[in-house]
Amino acid sequence: MKATVNEDCIGCGLCEGTCPDVFSISDDGVAVAIEEDVPEDAEDSAQEAADNCPVSAITVE
Repeated sequence: MKATVNEDCIGCGLCEGTCPDVFSISDDGVAVAIEEDVPEDAEDSAQEAADNCPVSAITVE
């Protein structure tokens, strides 16, 4: 499973708060996802972050 954040991100931090193992806020003020696959124990929280993103900027596949 991979997580990505697109250019629609507004940097609200919800994803980082929901799943800090996968998402963080970059120096540019927007969210970024880890480069590697989402850890198995973080898959549910990564999907929750995607589902709750206010601008639908996160994809988890």
